[in-house]
Amino acid sequence: MLIEKYKDQIEKTLGKYPDRRSAVMPMLYLAQQEYGHITPEAMAEVAEICEMSVTQVRSLVGFYTMYYEKPKGKYLIQVCTDLPCALRGAEQFFEALKDYLGVEEGEVTPDGLFSIEQVMCLAACDKAPVMQINFSYCEGLDIDKAKAIIDDLRAGKSYTPAYRWRAAEHAHAGRKQGGKSKAEPEA
Repeated sequence: MLIEKYKDQIEKTLGKYPDRRSAVMPMLYLAQQEYGHITPEAMAEVAEICEMSVTQVRSLVGFYTMYYEKPKGKYLIQVCTDLPCALRGAEQFFEALKDYLGVEEGEVTPDGLFSIEQVMCLAACDKAPVMQINFSYCEGLDIDKAKAIIDDLRAGKSYTPAYRWRAAEHAHAGRKQGGKSKAEPEA
């Protein structure tokens, strides 16, 4: 169970919020990291930790695309195919990646390493084609660069992402406060 394995981390996260319910998103992210996807049992655990009903937790899992109810590959590749990226070749890039991996959208490669899906807007239009691998950005790609990243991951090597979004630490990243994004430095 999460509470047994991650007691200190959970308590630290809960301490950041005035109400336990407010920690539900980081707790879901922790559950997904632990189990690979959000299982019904994980929803029950998170509900207990956050003092919510399972129905409330389930509604969040169903609403937010960053939580998965079905197993994905170890590396989830998300390719933005929204209009600005599509104008820079993202749709062809996505098709070429599917062909290279030998899977259709939402499937897992036979080795269990990769899943691929289209997403709308990764907020990197000027760097398209762009993909995320487990929430780490890979920008300014062509198919050869993307294949090299995939080959490195298959070989057990790591890669240095252009940007890493740490969902467990920044559950509300990018939210506007006083007209400025949290990420923007003070003037």
